[in-house]
Amino acid sequence: MNAFDTEIQTWLVHIAGSSFVFAHAVRAIAEFYFTKGLLPLAILCAIWFKQGDDQQQRRETVVATLCAGLAAFLLGRLFALTLPFRLRPIYDPAVHLSFPLSDQTGTGMRLWSSFPSDHAALWMAIAVGIFLVWRWIGVLAIVQCVVFVCLPRVYLGLHYPSDVIGGAAIGAFCAWLLARPPIRTRFAPLFVRFMEYRPAVGYTLAFLFFFELATMFDEPRYLATLVIKQLHRG
Repeated sequence: MNAFDTEIQTWLVHIAGSSFVFAHAVRAIAEFYFTKGLLPLAILCAIWFKQGDDQQQRRETVVATLCAGLAAFLLGRLFALTLPFRLRPIYDPAVHLSFPLSDQTGTGMRLWSSFPSDHAALWMAIAVGIFLVWRWIGVLAIVQCVVFVCLPRVYLGLHYPSDVIGGAAIGAFCAWLLARPPIRTRFAPLFVRFMEYRPAVGYTLAFLFFFELATMFDEPRYLATLVIKQLHRG
């Protein structure tokens, strides 16, 4: 762990001392879907249905933002699989830190590389996408991502600070890139027209996609973990 990670992680771990209540509150924030992604996704729904002359552009940006979130999530996983493996701090004895509730975390993520944070990548992409449409609400969405997604995962030892910074950078870049007019107008209008002409099918698929985003693709990730365990045993 480099000096940058050491200083920030040590400060966060010791900021609450031995507060049992604080540790469990942070753990709940890190795990609850509402504090991670439901609220930003609800804001995207509000942007989609808001009336106005620029509704077409806003809807295209919503599509671009959702695609950016998925792209950031997949890109984060790709980096985690291809870059040198980085053990999560909670499992690394060389870190020399006692993380809160480490005895309750389990070993489910031991096989997943720590860098980058796919949580930070996905939800920062969504937050930046909101910022591109509604500036002040977007600022709140970015703050929410930092406070309720990134910092709790560092505090609990699930990621190093550089992991969440790297993930957030990936997410912000994906949102900025896909929302640019020359790129957005190549694919987003197709989705918008489909939602307009086939609303029953379109909103059904949108609901399912929102569910997977909100749950961070928990079921596919669980299946992937089982596959990886079997490959390691083999």
